[in-house]
Amino acid sequence: MPKTLSELAQRLFRAKPDELNDAQSRVLKSTLHRRPIAQDQNEAFDERTSTGDRIADSLARVGGSWSFIIGFLLFLIIWSTMNVWLLGRDAFDPYPFIFLNLLLSMIAAIQAPIIMMSQNRQAVRDRLEAAHDYEINLKAEIEIMALHEKLDELRHTDVLNIRDRVDALSAQLERIERILTNDRPLPLE
Repeated sequence: MPKTLSELAQRLFRAKPDELNDAQSRVLKSTLHRRPIAQDQNEAFDERTSTGDRIADSLARVGGSWSFIIGFLLFLIIWSTMNVWLLGRDAFDPYPFIFLNLLLSMIAAIQAPIIMMSQNRQAVRDRLEAAHDYEINLKAEIEIMALHEKLDELRHTDVLNIRDRVDALSAQLERIERILTNDRPLPLE
């Protein structure tokens, strides 16, 4: 295994260290120093979120839940029932429900950007996780390549040892054969 960043970069990427991107450099450094590269991306991402971001995420989580949909459906049913049948002529928002439409429009106008902010943050988080996954996969690939090299080296050493043993056994067999035949050639049959 190469001992320097330059050697490792040249062997794996056929490039100089200054030609590598940040992810490749981080992976090679962690490989050289035999340190893990994995880290909790949720923790790293959560450290950078502001209070407003957390509130927007919570509102988006609630606004996109079944409990919100069912609760809001119940609110609409109660609103309509009160204004059509219970209050009758004294309804505060008679049938075309203009005031309800105004409320729904205001809620949608506020809720849509909040959900979009949360989705944008989720997209950023996904990109960070994908970049981290790339680094982990790259390091795993490098480690697998290093293991292959070690196995190939062991296999080569074993083959050389076996060859040396076979040569030694062949020499011993020849000596035994000479002793048994007293240096006389064996008759061919």
